[in-house]
Amino acid sequence: MTLLFFLLFFMVFGKMIGFAFRATWGLFKVFLYIVFLPLILVGMVFGGLLYLAFPVLIFVGIITLIEGLTD
Repeated sequence: MTLLFFLLFFMVFGKMIGFAFRATWGLFKVFLYIVFLPLILVGMVFGGLLYLAFPVLIFVGIITLIEGLTD
């Protein structure tokens, strides 16, 4: 009976931990795309790195467009 309890215990909490990792990854992607990427690009432009910021912006735009088409 104890073995069954621990088996089910790890199954339930293992699924919860998996859900927590997926939720955390989703929140991280939101913060990355909405907060950090624009700040990094603006910082690169103000720092005189427009020749690097513009290709990064184009690359991210193309990837976003492709992901939008596949959903």
